[in-house]
Amino acid sequence: MLTSPLLDLPRAVPAGGVDAGLALHYGDPLREQRTLTEDVGWIDRSNRGVLVVPGVDRLSWLHSLTSQHLSELPDGRATEALVLSPHGHVEHHLLVTEVGGTTWLDVEPGTTEQLLRFLDSMRFMLRVDPQDVGAQWGVLSLVGPRVPAVLAHLGVDVLEPYDVAARGTGWLRRMPWPGLDAADLLVPRTALAQTVAELTAAGVVPAGMWAFEALRVAARRPRLRFETDHRTIPHEVGWLDTAVHLNKGCYRGQETVARVHNLGRPPRKLVLLHLDGSVEELPATGTPVTSAGKQVGFVTTAVRHHELGPVALAMLKRNTPDDAELLAGTVPAAVDPAS
Repeated sequence: MLTSPLLDLPRAVPAGGVDAGLALHYGDPLREQRTLTEDVGWIDRSNRGVLVVPGVDRLSWLHSLTSQHLSELPDGRATEALVLSPHGHVEHHLLVTEVGGTTWLDVEPGTTEQLLRFLDSMRFMLRVDPQDVGAQWGVLSLVGPRVPAVLAHLGVDVLEPYDVAARGTGWLRRMPWPGLDAADLLVPRTALAQTVAELTAAGVVPAGMWAFEALRVAARRPRLRFETDHRTIPHEVGWLDTAVHLNKGCYRGQETVARVHNLGRPPRKLVLLHLDGSVEELPATGTPVTSAGKQVGFVTTAVRHHELGPVALAMLKRNTPDDAELLAGTVPAAVDPAS
């Protein structure tokens, strides 16, 4: 796992787990969250896997392998896609960016090798050449209502979510989450510090993964291997809206996607839980959620939010009442009404 050079910045506190090598925060995680909701901050996400797929058959090939309609993805656009198992279970979540005649895939840390192995196994005689370039490239995210002003300062005109602009040897991609406005920058790993200096000159301050994850949880955005397990189907976590095209041709797992969509009865649901704030420790990922002594689900990600207090995403059985009295481990919990 790569360690970011941005961990050398003052007051950087290292993250753990899958995000080891990044900063958890830079001294004041709650202030950093407020910055992402009221102003603008940059977040080091350079642990994300990055792959390139050159070759004239790349889009039609990826179209046939994923849940998204990619065969006509125009230059300067991005989207989300899934690789599903034959039974429709989520194996990979991809952000797909088409720019300059190359398709870029950025994925969750620790999943690149498995994804590349799958892609290589499906090449056959097609003119494609997927490559792992994560050691050369890193992702930085901008989050906050002042993102448009920062983009103007950088001389980039990217107006709509998932619009992309080439920038130097990398690109900038406008995003609709985790906050109300966001953008991702792909930069050479050797230029991370230089890019951060440029952002600092534009008034952007650092925020760690704690702040990013808090906004992600509040926005109910799933993260692969946090909100997913070996049984997850797209309908359970909201990816049906962003990463699945319901009117495209055959792809692996499509039968399950269509059947569950038509029946409207996914077996589980992702919800936001409000946790008892009097308990000091947050429940860990995988902690059972129980109701009346019976397990009805499990915690996926728990965080401390600067406004909501302690909250968590949890996967619950579909028939669990929204007003059920729940325990996340030993912590009293309640489903957010908007879930």
